[in-house]
Amino acid sequence: MWLEEERGLRFDDYDELRRWSVSDLEGFWSSIWEHFGVLAHSPYARVLGDASMPGAVWFPGATLNYVEHALRGAGDRIAVISRSQTRPPVELTLSQLRRQVARARAGLVRLGVAKGDRVAAYLPNIAETVVAFLATASLGAVWSSCAPEFGTRSVVDRLRQIDPKVLLVVDGYRYGAKAVDRTAEVAAIRAELPTLEATILVPYLDAGADGVPDAVAWADLLDDGYGDGDYGDDGPTEPVFEPVPFDHPLYVLYSSGTTGLPKPIVHGHGGIVVEHLKALALHSDLGPGDRFFWFSTTGWMMWNLLVSGLLVGSAVVLFDGDPASPDLMELWRLAEAAGITLFGTSAGFILACRKQGLAPGRALDLSRIRSVGSTGAPLPAEGFRWVYDSVGRDLLLASVSGGTDVCTAFVGAAPMLAVRAGEIPCRYLGAKVEAFDALGHSVVGEQGELVVTAPMPSMPVGFWGDADGSRYRAAYFSDFPGVWRHGDWITITDDGACIITGRSDATLNRGGVRMGTAEFYSVVEGLPEVADSLVVHLEDPAGGPGHLVLFVVLGDGAQLDDGLRARLAAALRNNLSPRHVPDAVYALASVPRTLSGKKLEVPAKRILSGTPVDQAASRDALANPESLDALAALAAEPSFRRAVSAGTRRG
Repeated sequence: MWLEEERGLRFDDYDELRRWSVSDLEGFWSSIWEHFGVLAHSPYARVLGDASMPGAVWFPGATLNYVEHALRGAGDRIAVISRSQTRPPVELTLSQLRRQVARARAGLVRLGVAKGDRVAAYLPNIAETVVAFLATASLGAVWSSCAPEFGTRSVVDRLRQIDPKVLLVVDGYRYGAKAVDRTAEVAAIRAELPTLEATILVPYLDAGADGVPDAVAWADLLDDGYGDGDYGDDGPTEPVFEPVPFDHPLYVLYSSGTTGLPKPIVHGHGGIVVEHLKALALHSDLGPGDRFFWFSTTGWMMWNLLVSGLLVGSAVVLFDGDPASPDLMELWRLAEAAGITLFGTSAGFILACRKQGLAPGRALDLSRIRSVGSTGAPLPAEGFRWVYDSVGRDLLLASVSGGTDVCTAFVGAAPMLAVRAGEIPCRYLGAKVEAFDALGHSVVGEQGELVVTAPMPSMPVGFWGDADGSRYRAAYFSDFPGVWRHGDWITITDDGACIITGRSDATLNRGGVRMGTAEFYSVVEGLPEVADSLVVHLEDPAGGPGHLVLFVVLGDGAQLDDGLRARLAAALRNNLSPRHVPDAVYALASVPRTLSGKKLEVPAKRILSGTPVDQAASRDALANPESLDALAALAAEPSFRRAVSAGTRRG
């Protein structure tokens, strides 16, 4: 082991290693730096210049560039595999990727982009997006992206906060068999961004598209008249990397923005380099020869993590389209064809495959998959069992939980640890995660607030435009001063495993017993008649049990009748407790979800409590904004208000 050979450190098990990693932060993070050979243009004075939170200062004095690590090496190994329902496959070797990044960088310079400028993208998960991001970051400019399925207001609410100089766009895309033209949205977005000096068009839906006036064509950005249309030999072939300080902005990610303007979360070059090296190489066991896939759009942090597969020498596998078209086997077919070794997806996708009775591991050759990743929501035990029964026995199922806020996971798997159904094996190295009770005491074996009690390098540099840091402090440090509160419920078991039970701000509190929503959904959606669900608890101001409301999206042919209501009640009573039995059950056409697929429990609760829809949530932040109107209509019904009042009076 490197630590033993280089530093004389020996650990008997993972827990010993983890405890060292969070008690000796300087020793641990310097070992990450040295072991992975971080390329610094100037050395750091010390590892942790200031350990206070917020405000920790990491590796002061060091200068580096994320892209120099992503493009390290040369040769003909495959670096990017791009599959799309809009156009034929694209593959780039590392040499081709380096060449295109060099050309795109030169093109951005011609457009006036310099260190510190913002380059924004309205692009899908395709090879050009990776090239554009790397070209931007190599300059020391700041990247920010929105997926093209985002509506105009959602994009503008994000990008106007950062004053972009250049915007990259597509004319449209295909989602399954459906063609989606986005030229009208592009025009509206451009009109709302007064700082734009140039727009770059990647013709995607229509290869000859000219529907974006005055735009620079992607080919022209890379060619600039060098002549052959294939990025010929007369232009730059090797990228240049601008050295920047450790905390220089790399990209701006955004919170969901469901209840106000999305928070523009700034991540730095150095923090992302060291965190992603650790997370991908040590926890995900990725390296040269691997093919790393995670189903994501460019509007979710998992895209940024996916691209960082390049840091550890893995090929990154991109997919743009409908993962259920022509059926839910589509991504599994991609896994076979591309030789994917880490297949990342969401808990919802795994549960949908299970509900359909799929067995991709028996229908396809998935023998190259060593790991299946799951995030976006807690994965219940039945999801674990399905993966091992239907995908493969000899793999690591890594259910992970983290956030856009740190662009990584706090808790997840490690190759040397066993996996138990329904549990996350460990807290990540270097992440001092604890469970706090209401008084701020660390607890084990009981549910508490997920907090981080020591700094991590990938904690945000700050929020864009938040000059005094007040918005940043309010977001994470207002409940427990000096301690990061993330907003999830977590239980840490005696042997160090973790169970995430949902968002703490969506807690169900019945009779003084706090209940997470994850276990609730596991039971409800386990019934074959239920395709999706949402649970909301409306509290009684007088302290009574309140009113517990369950919404279900029914599967084909199912009906919400007395029989189904009785089966739901029995399942919740038997699997959880009598307190989990809802006071009322209603059918919805769809559960309100963010653009990244997360359920909107808190805005739904506000609407059912009488808050107008437009005050409770931003419609453009939703994948299905019409779902909010159904909740508002129910909230306005006298019979619903009477039922809520009767429930609160029971206390």
